[in-house]
Amino acid sequence: MELRHLRYFRAVAEELHFGRAAQRLHIAQPPLSQQIRQLERELGVALLVRSTRRVELTSAGEDFLRRTVDILGAVDVAELHARRIADGVEGHLTIGCVGSATYSLLPRLVRVLREELPGLDVDLRGEMLAPAQVAALRAGEIDLAILRPPRDAGDLRLEVIRRDRLIVALPDSHRLASHDRIDIADLRDDNFIAHLGQGRSVMSDALTELCATAGFAPNVRHEVAETSTLITFVAAGLGVAVVPDPTSALDLAGVTYVPLSADAGMDLAAAQSNPADSAMIGQVLEILRRIA
Repeated sequence: MELRHLRYFRAVAEELHFGRAAQRLHIAQPPLSQQIRQLERELGVALLVRSTRRVELTSAGEDFLRRTVDILGAVDVAELHARRIADGVEGHLTIGCVGSATYSLLPRLVRVLREELPGLDVDLRGEMLAPAQVAALRAGEIDLAILRPPRDAGDLRLEVIRRDRLIVALPDSHRLASHDRIDIADLRDDNFIAHLGQGRSVMSDALTELCATAGFAPNVRHEVAETSTLITFVAAGLGVAVVPDPTSALDLAGVTYVPLSADAGMDLAAAQSNPADSAMIGQVLEILRRIA
């Protein structure tokens, strides 16, 4: 039994006339009659009662028509969904996101995806450090990563989508909280709150390099995995933190954000497995480029 047998039978059963069914199917009537007889032989039952004046469905034919309609409908739906997935407008996508972008970029991205790609089922994993996202990409646990470019991403495809300025998060009571700008050297005697070190965070490495350029090593009092925790520790007066500018979206009481004097910044990139062959990821990247 082939799908064409089912399509032919449905046409005849709905028209109850071989001539009209043949016209509907754009085939000649004799081959259509032959195909229906072949279907009946394969099933071992009569589906139609034929006479010179009319065509009628048998009881078996009526039941077979209902099931045929369901089967062909399911095939049509499967074909539609396959095409939509191939076009990148439907499917499932898991996105990882670094902390600062979780609060600034992710909410807008989700809103636009819902508006423009409503058939896309998106799973979000926020507050992921860059090395964790790289590992998740390689393991197939996420499909797209929004991160600070790591050093060891040679096997991934990265695209910078914007550059974020570095700023300092200070407790409101800090001596420099009222300044318009801060030189990183002015913080040499302060305790720092930083993201996890020893290669577990791109921002930790950036802080080390920034302070080294100013001639000192930061006194890191606490290391944390999540940006929200980092800012909470600053609000508690446990230290200061160097963060990308979008972190200021965390408007937490007790914290003041002040720009650095130096023109220091961090790229924000989108990463995916290489080679990339997903039209769905391509659609999301196009939206990211537009809103970032």
